[in-house]
Parts: sequence; C-alpha cells; structure tokens
Amino acid sequence: MNFVRLKFFVQLIMATLTLSTCTKCRPLASLVGSHTHAFQLPSLPSSASSLWRRGKRWRHSSAAYGRTTFRHVRGDIESWRMTSSSDAESSSTASSSLSSDALTKNLEPYRNKNNLDDQVFSAMSADGGLKVTVATMRNLLNEMMIQHTMNPLPGDALGRATLCALMASNGMQEEQMFQLSMKGDGPLRGCLAIVTGKGEARGYVGNPSLGNDFTLKEAIGGGTVQVVTNHPDWPRPYNGITAIRHGDIDRDVGIYLAESEQRCCALAAATAWKGILCTAAGGYLVERLPDCSPDTMAHMERNLAKLVEMNGDDEESPLPTNLMLEGKTPVDIASILLDGMGMEPLDQLQPKPKCECSEEKLLRSLRLLPREEVDTILKEEGKVEARCQFCGTVYRMGPEEVEKVFCKAQGDASKDEDWEKEMKERGGN
Repeated sequence: MNFVRLKFFVQLIMATLTLSTCTKCRPLASLVGSHTHAFQLPSLPSSASSLWRRGKRWRHSSAAYGRTTFRHVRGDIESWRMTSSSDAESSSTASSSLSSDALTKNLEPYRNKNNLDDQVFSAMSADGGLKVTVATMRNLLNEMMIQHTMNPLPGDALGRATLCALMASNGMQEEQMFQLSMKGDGPLRGCLAIVTGKGEARGYVGNPSLGNDFTLKEAIGGGTVQVVTNHPDWPRPYNGITAIRHGDIDRDVGIYLAESEQRCCALAAATAWKGILCTAAGGYLVERLPDCSPDTMAHMERNLAKLVEMNGDDEESPLPTNLMLEGKTPVDIASILLDGMGMEPLDQLQPKPKCECSEEKLLRSLRLLPREEVDTILKEEGKVEARCQFCGTVYRMGPEEVEKVFCKAQGDASKDEDWEKEMKERGGN
C-alpha cells in the first residue's frame, strides 16, 4: 500500500507540472482561486426559437436553443433587440464591400477540400457586427482516441470540449493558454481540454473506457464548467466558473461565455462516428460584437435556421457534422452563416496535438519527493515510472539514473529560478 501511495504521488506531481507549464509551475489549487465568478441564472428571451431535437443515444443533439439562437448577456439590452420576422430586410444593413469574384479569390488560401486537414477558420461580417469561427478536427480527435484508447462516448465528450476550447480561444495570443474543464459527478469522471493560441491541443477524460450504455448527459453528470486562461507574463491566471445545466458540453460552454465572459453568442460542437472511428468533428461559434445592429442579428438567426435545415434532422449526425460529412468545409459553413452580410476572412490555424510532458518534469518530480520515499520505490519496484495523462507517454528511470539526479541536486526544486539554474548545469555537464 505504501508503494502504491508513493507511485500515485509521483504521477500526481507529473500531472501538476504538466498543467502548470503556462502558470510557472503554480500548484493546481491556485487555478480555482478567489477570482471565480458567481453562478448566474440565464433568462430566456420571449422570441427564442422553439426548435428542439431530442435523441435517445449519447451522440444525439438535444436542443437548438443556444446553437441556433444567441446566448444573451444579462443586462445587455442591445443583445435582446432583434426581430426574426421573415420579411425583415437586411440588405441595407449588411452589404458586402467585396464583389463575388474578389471574395472567391480572397477565400482561396482558406480552402480545405473535404476537410482533409484540421482547421479553425474565422471571419467577420462586412459591417463588423458579427464574428464567426468554424472548426473541424477529425484527425486530431482520432489521434487522441489512439493515445487514450478511448471508446466513442468519451471521445465524443473530449472532442466537443476541445472544439469549444479551440473556438472560444480563437484570436488570443500564441503564448496564451485556455483550459476548459467539465467537472461532473457522472461515470465519465470529468473531461479536460487545454489549447494554446497556436492551436496546440491536449486533453483527457477520467474514464476513457466508458461504454455507450449512457447518454452524454448521464456520463457528464452534474457539476461545474471551469475555465482558466493564462499568459506567461500575467501575474496570475483568470478563472471562471458556471454550473453544468445540460451536460452536452457545447450548450454549457455557451452559457459560460454569456454569463462569465459576457459574450453574446451561438455555439454548437458535435462529432459523428462509425464504430470507434471519428468521421466528423466540428462546430461553429457566432459572436455578437459591439455596435452590432438588431437587423444584423436577426439576419444571422435566419441564416442559423437555414443551416439547421441544410444539416437535416439526422439524429446520428448532430449539427453541424452532417454538413461536414457531405463535404462542407469551415469556409463553406461560415459562408452560409454570413450569407447576405458579406464575409471578410480574418485568420486560420491548424490544430495539432502537443503535449508539454518531458523527462525534465519527471526529474523535477523526483526532486520534490523526499529521498527516503524515492529509495522505497526503487527498493520495491527497481525503477521509477510515471505516465502522462495527456499523451500516454511512459517515463522510466533506473536506480543509477535516480542516483545521478540527487547527486547533482542543488537549491530548491520548487523554485523556478533554482530549478532553471540546476538544469543549465546539468546540460553543461
């Protein structure tokens, strides 16, 4: 039992150091500090769409609100002023500044035929009132499936969380980190996704072998949505928290963005599967920017309704995966959403898996343990072993390697300055 406890302690420190890379090795406890936001109850607008799509299995979409209508910000009167009448004309408020030919030429660098590559594409309406971000990441999710040996249900949860993180963090600086945690009490035992401004992504679920006997809502359970954003130059990370209300991740993240970050938005993220192979993984985020006119918002909601109609009511392929299975790319979906409003491309990036684990982190983990406990592990196991929760890489060190670590030890390994100095001297030797 003593060995099991010590081995668990080594793995815990490894996970802590991995998660704390962008926080200068700050303990995980500091990530949910006093700056968390209070819980808020969202109010539903009287003109909210009553479109509902119910499903019986875990991969079915459940409701359209929040995906095809805007999450309104409490107290923001302008975000509620919209008229969704079909006869409302938006041509006068959303005229494109580019000709059709010029726009087609402008979009060529962003084409991604049949979604062969993972992509996060962002664009803005011609009047600057709306920003649209569309993502596809089938390849990334399949690689995560292999890394964690996941079943489709945990894969669906991790895929949705990673998609939401990529879209919600779009536009931030390359050095910034965005961490999304679904901390529920369901059998999935939580879900974590971390992305950077460069599109580097990693994540894991608590129970990757969970079968399809549960719906996604049942697997997630009740709990909280927790978000941490950080930058190496910030004195401390920014923390936000809201309650899990739906359990399908994308709508819960949409509520978080509206309540905690005051971002009026419509958000959808989903995956489609064939056995254990992910055939489509994508989503979109539509955000209302300052000075967006009510007519522009009403036009967008009509375009969102059109998108639902094009995607169809196929419960096996929730919004917007059916469109992606038909070959629609992020540029195509953004064009549908911004139809009649002009589309000005902003940026694109290719999300890719990137883990922060390294042998150096294992060395530091050993240095943070008392020498007596390390000797006990070596005596009982003959080696020190740690496995990264994000990528599954296993690191091992024998007695001779461990002895070298402690022979060259100097200073306090818990202090960044001392540890950086020690690593420089190790590299020099």
